[in-house]
Amino acid sequence: MGFSVEEDLSWPGLAVGDLFHRPRATVLVTVKGVDKLALPVKGVSYPIENAVPFSLDSVANAIHTLFSEETPVVLQLAPSEERVYMVGKANSVFEDLSVTLRQLRNRLFQDNSVLGSLPLNSLSRNNEVDLLFLSELQVLHDVASLLSRHKHLAKDHSPDLYSLELSGLEEVGKRYGEDSQQFKDASQILVDSLQKFADEMFNLYSGNAVVEVVAVKAFNSPNIRKTRSILQSSQSEQDNPYNLAYPYNYNYSVIFNIILWMMIGLALAVIVISYNLWNMDPGYDSIIYRMTNQKIRMD
Repeated sequence: MGFSVEEDLSWPGLAVGDLFHRPRATVLVTVKGVDKLALPVKGVSYPIENAVPFSLDSVANAIHTLFSEETPVVLQLAPSEERVYMVGKANSVFEDLSVTLRQLRNRLFQDNSVLGSLPLNSLSRNNEVDLLFLSELQVLHDVASLLSRHKHLAKDHSPDLYSLELSGLEEVGKRYGEDSQQFKDASQILVDSLQKFADEMFNLYSGNAVVEVVAVKAFNSPNIRKTRSILQSSQSEQDNPYNLAYPYNYNYSVIFNIILWMMIGLALAVIVISYNLWNMDPGYDSIIYRMTNQKIRMD
């Protein structure tokens, strides 16, 4: 209506993409115990407020139901909790993936583990908390490695879903403290491993994948509706003693002008139409009466 919004969108969680070129895979990595990771500024990032627990079970079941005749990969894994969910071709591709704590510990001390390539710095191989953290990094490496052996799964047209939950960094923070050198070294190692894992998954899908990292300190309990007591009225009055109205949004003037002038235009249109109908001569202004009069005269 002639009013343009001058301010840009402050939320950086949107990016321009091709509508007809949707990604074939979604990789979600949830990191517990930290609010923010020093990831390279290459993608879109935004803070999360009031994070609540979420589940991708419905998405996984929908993919398995809609693409049951094809080869979708659905993998949900939480190594520290020994929780794994695989559907479809993931059962055969990732059957050698270590999922229990004992398997993860044994996997770390094999020849081709990440212990030989990662700079441990202040972390120790003899500490159970450090080994739990390193075992999660081993899972990231094994997922990308197993998928690289079955590249045909990344070339089909069925969507793939990967959901990995990492809580080893949280345990390191509880053991040594968030200001300790072990926690700082673990955070840097995790950032480097996540970047490498994201690049490998992105290349396996030829750039047609979305890799997401959710860093959350702790999940909040979902909001529950509670009954309001009459005794709470005094507290609300103290919060707003002058009964002030809430601040208006910057779009208020735009919406107000749109509604105002639209109502004025409709009112003027009704007045003009009503005036013309009131002063209309049926014999000259209406074609219906003209045709009727001609037929009467002919008869």
